[in-house]
Amino acid sequence: MSDNTQKPIYLDYNATTPHDPEVIAAMRPYLEEHFGNPSSSHWYGVQTKNAVENARRQVASLLNCQPDEIVFTSGGTESNNYAIKGIAFANQDKGNHIITTQIEHPAVIEVCKFLEEHGFEVTYLLVDEFGLVSVFDVQKAITHRTILITVMHANNEVGTIQPIEEISKLAKERGIIIHTDAAQSVGKIPTDVNLLGVDLLSIAGHKLYAPKGIGALYIRRGVQLAKFMHGAGHERGKRAGTENVLEIVGLGKACEIAKRDLEKSMQQMRERRDGLHNGLKEKLKDIKLNGHPEKRLPNTLSLSFGGLDSNMLISEIKKYLAASAGAACHSGEVEISYVLRAMNVPIEWAKGTLRFSTGKMTTENEISNAINVISDAVIRLRSK
Repeated sequence: MSDNTQKPIYLDYNATTPHDPEVIAAMRPYLEEHFGNPSSSHWYGVQTKNAVENARRQVASLLNCQPDEIVFTSGGTESNNYAIKGIAFANQDKGNHIITTQIEHPAVIEVCKFLEEHGFEVTYLLVDEFGLVSVFDVQKAITHRTILITVMHANNEVGTIQPIEEISKLAKERGIIIHTDAAQSVGKIPTDVNLLGVDLLSIAGHKLYAPKGIGALYIRRGVQLAKFMHGAGHERGKRAGTENVLEIVGLGKACEIAKRDLEKSMQQMRERRDGLHNGLKEKLKDIKLNGHPEKRLPNTLSLSFGGLDSNMLISEIKKYLAASAGAACHSGEVEISYVLRAMNVPIEWAKGTLRFSTGKMTTENEISNAINVISDAVIRLRSK
């Protein structure tokens, strides 16, 4: 790993993923040849219209829903915005209360804060030391004014998987809409919307080897949302704007691959993640796992290194390895991740937290090298 011309080992798949070669191949004709507007009735439009509808079927197949329940968006953030604002504004005559958690992605938290400025009330539920929300706490938070529960399927920082099925049952019994942000879970664990019981589910393409700038929102038949994007009647009148054909094709192919290879990918990502964890435990003392030990994404490893500052550790390894810090340093003060704060991770541990996330392209050799890079850096910093 001393050769600086080598690319660093990539262990930040929760931030974004490389493009799958099969995705690139599927997209290429829509970059080089098929340029028509899917709304056009002539031959050129028919080619791209067919491509969009094929992609819609591919996404629906992964989620086990109907193609007409899929709306293409610009990504996970837009999907979350559309789902939450759409339900809130369509149902404000029925109630104004929304339930979520303290560890949601900003694409949910910030939407909820916006809605609080527009007459809505939001309950931000606590999580336990593993980052799990209590179903009992969800039940206690429900009032006669509750119109929406939005809880992420899996956390982006620590990987903890939430009990969405149980929360969905609670919601259904009370006629409450339930949304889940599944940006981190789609392609990593099963995301069958019927087993999950959700009404709305958000997808981000760049988390499953498709391009950035494309996503989808699953909307269960019969669920009504206020219009999010005004204009012409694209996406059956739900999302105006000429379709991003090139990237829609990429997302469709990525979903097809995810369904085809799910079991194999889960096993490989877990083996690489656990190999990294076990290797570091053998070489280092004073490291702590964050997140649930079992109910966790197969690729996600959040580790706290006792006595260290995460930014110093990142600086030490960044030539050789790409990972994410669980704390940021501003003006000499360490700012702890809000997720770790919500989990009550002690500050002396939280400030030395890194997130490693493996992917289907991560190799055993990369893990072996990563163990050496990280452990050498930790030992070096601790000896100073």
